[in-house]
Amino acid sequence: MVAGSRGVNLVRWLFAPATDDVPRGHAAAAVFLRVLLGLMWLYNVAWKRPPDFGERSDSGLYHFTSLAVSDPVLPPYSWVVEHLVLPRIEVFGWGVLIVETALAVLLLTGAWVRVAAALGVAQSLAIGLSVAFAPHEWPWSYWLMIGAHVVVLFSSAGRMFAVDAVRSGLPARRLGTIWGVIAVVVGAYSVVRSADDPLVPRGPGLLSADLSLSLGEYNLVGGAVLVLAGGLLVAAARGGRPLLGWAAAVVGLASALCLHAQIGFSDPFLGGTATSAAFLLSVAVVAMAVARARSRAAPRD
Repeated sequence: MVAGSRGVNLVRWLFAPATDDVPRGHAAAAVFLRVLLGLMWLYNVAWKRPPDFGERSDSGLYHFTSLAVSDPVLPPYSWVVEHLVLPRIEVFGWGVLIVETALAVLLLTGAWVRVAAALGVAQSLAIGLSVAFAPHEWPWSYWLMIGAHVVVLFSSAGRMFAVDAVRSGLPARRLGTIWGVIAVVVGAYSVVRSADDPLVPRGPGLLSADLSLSLGEYNLVGGAVLVLAGGLLVAAARGGRPLLGWAAAVVGLASALCLHAQIGFSDPFLGGTATSAAFLLSVAVVAMAVARARSRAAPRD
C-alpha cells in the first residue's frame, strides 16, 4: 500500500505544473535551460526520416544506432540494439521520431515539463549508450544532456513562458501573443523567401547555417499556413475568443500531420521537415492552452 501510494504521488508530481515558488532568477534560469533543450530536440528531429530511417544508405538514425554495435558502450545494450532494434528500424525509427518530437514540443511550450524532462533523461541516456564510444564523439556531451534534463526535472521551469503556468491558473494572454508573433514572423519570412518558387519541396529556413538552430523550413504555402495559425493565436490571446484559439490549434495540428504523412514518401506540400512539423505542433499546443483558458473566461487576462 505504501509503495503504491508513493507511486501515485510520483505520477501526480510528474504531471503537475512545474511552477513551484522559487526566486524569480532561479525560475528564469530554469526556463532558459528548458527552451534551450527544446531547441536542441527541435533541430535534431529533422534527420529522423521515414520510411527506413537511413537503413539502405547506412546513414541517419540507422547509422548512429548501429554504432552501439560497432563501438559498444554497454554490451547488454548493444545486444538489444543488434538483435531487436536494428532489424525493426522502421518501427523503432517512428518511436524515436515521436519521442523526440514530443520532447521538442513539450519543452519549448513548457507543457507537462516534468514529464518531458524525465523523458529527456531517458532519451539522452539511450543516445549516449549508442554513440558515446564512437569515433569523434565527446562522451561528456551525453553526461551534460542527462544533467541538464535532471536540472529541469527538479526546477520550476514551467513558471514562466509556459503552458504549465497557464495550467496553474496564470493568464494566457502573454504566452499566446508571444508564440503567435513568432509564428507570424517565421511564416512571413518563408512567404517572402519562397515567392520565386512557391511549392519548393524544402523551403527556406530561419536560422542555422550552421548554428544548429532552426524553427523549421516552409515554402510559400507552408509560410502562409504558419501566418494564419499565428494570427489566429494572437487574436485569441488578445481578443478573448476561444474559438479562434481552437481554430489555430486545428490549423497547426492538421499541418503537422500533413507533413508527417509526406516526409520521406513524397515532396511535402508545405515544403517542410520534421522540425517544421514539431514547430507547428508547438503552436497548436499553445493555442489549445489559450483556448481552454479563454473558455474559462478569466477576466484578468
